[in-house]
Amino acid sequence: MKQKIHSHFLQIANGKVQLLQNRLNDLKESGANETKSTSGDKHETALAMVQIEQANIRKQLEEALAQLTFLQKLDSKIITKKITNGSLVKTNRGYFYVSVALGKALVEDIQIIALSALSPLGKNLLGLKVGEQIQLNEQVYIIESVQ
Repeated sequence: MKQKIHSHFLQIANGKVQLLQNRLNDLKESGANETKSTSGDKHETALAMVQIEQANIRKQLEEALAQLTFLQKLDSKIITKKITNGSLVKTNRGYFYVSVALGKALVEDIQIIALSALSPLGKNLLGLKVGEQIQLNEQVYIIESVQ
C-alpha cells in the first residue's frame, strides 16, 4: 500500500509541475504579445503585470520541482521501526505520509495526508515508534503502525 501511496503523490507532484510549466508558457506568450502591441502606459502596465505573474509562477515551479525531486529520492520499499522521511504512519487520527506537503488524497478509499517533516506535526512524529504518542494543538496522536 505504501508504494501505491508514494506513486499517487508522485503523480500529484508531477501534475503540479506540469500545470505550473503550462501557466508559465502561457504567460510568456502573453508577454510576447504585449511587447508587440502599441506602446503606452496601458501596455507597459500590462507587461509589468505579466512579468510579476511570471516571477510568482517561477517561484512556485521551483518549489514544486523541489518537492518532486524529494519524492523521487524516497524509497517507498524501505520500512523502518521509527518514523522518518518516507514513512507511512497510521495513527488514531488517520494516515500520514511523511514526505512533502501535498495535502490530502484518497488511495484505496483511505484518506492519506502527505505532510512535510518540517511541519509542526511532522517534526513531532519523527523518531517515534508504534505505541508512542504526542500531543499537538490539544490533539493526541497515538502511533498505531509505521511502514
